[in-house]
Amino acid sequence: MRILLTGHQGYLGSVMAPVLTAAGHEVIGLDSGLFADCVLGPPPPDPSGHAVDLRDVTPDLLTCIDAVIHLAALSNDPLGSLAPELTYEINHHASVRLARMARDAGVKRFLYASTCSVYGASGGDELVDESAPLRPVTPYAESKVRVEEDLVALADGDFTPVFLRNATAFGYSPRLRADIVLNNLVAHAYLTGEARVLSDGTPWRPLVHAEDIARAVVALLTAPREAVHAKPFNIGSEINNVTVAEIAAQVVNAVPGAKLVITGEAGPDPRSYRVDFSALRAAVPGFEATWTVAAGAAELLDAYTRYGLREADFQPRFIRLVRLAQRREDGTIDAELRPREGLRGSRSPEAVGL
Repeated sequence: MRILLTGHQGYLGSVMAPVLTAAGHEVIGLDSGLFADCVLGPPPPDPSGHAVDLRDVTPDLLTCIDAVIHLAALSNDPLGSLAPELTYEINHHASVRLARMARDAGVKRFLYASTCSVYGASGGDELVDESAPLRPVTPYAESKVRVEEDLVALADGDFTPVFLRNATAFGYSPRLRADIVLNNLVAHAYLTGEARVLSDGTPWRPLVHAEDIARAVVALLTAPREAVHAKPFNIGSEINNVTVAEIAAQVVNAVPGAKLVITGEAGPDPRSYRVDFSALRAAVPGFEATWTVAAGAAELLDAYTRYGLREADFQPRFIRLVRLAQRREDGTIDAELRPREGLRGSRSPEAVGL
């Protein structure tokens, strides 16, 4: 297939593009370059693409495209809460606009990166499946729910949207994110000797490796239409339904000399849920998410060691909120998070870890 991959210069996109290429697809990227220089290790070989803000996509960019994989978004709960109006503008309105243009251009399949956080505080001990009530507790999760609803309304006999409700991602990517739970805890343990948990550690989280998300995308691209048409799928594995305290314990096991510290200073976290992932296995027989939390912790430690993660780089390069604030201050993006002309995706030798 000829695929338009939005967010190809992000954390997931930098893992997904080579997986799609290895599967035989032609990948065209689309990214505004907000985090193009957030690189740890060798710079990834980006596919050819468009340096365009999601809000500024034009119909011609969808010409001769067979499928869209839509990852581009303001990407986490704290960021969504900081700028809720931009979260809805980008994550909701621009996403639906893109899907409408894709349908009108004759794109057959539209894979949308949603999130398991749409389940919010599910309560109880049972695993939640795709039929569970949606209880988003943040603007980020709410924007994902709205897009799913609007894309169902766009679905027709020629246009098949599919919703990937990804568990919380983890694992090494050339464009690292260190503000997601396992990546963050391993980094802190590596840099400071402590796996520090600010909540009480009791909330449940489902986790999934970035590579397993990419493999799920490849499977859903070619799955029979009747099995996936306008349907959501939880992406992950039941073995990675773990509490935050259990995640931290795996980190301590992986990082020599690290100790576990649970402070509880952030108070209770309303997001707690365990997830059932069987629907994807039923729709795509033979698919399994294979990465465990323990293996991911070991992979991250190896990458942080090999590529020399430094405390001075940790927040300004790999924490999304800090990076955007820094770019606003240095004038490379404007108040609406659009890169200023001539400064899209710029990289210095220092920024790519050379």
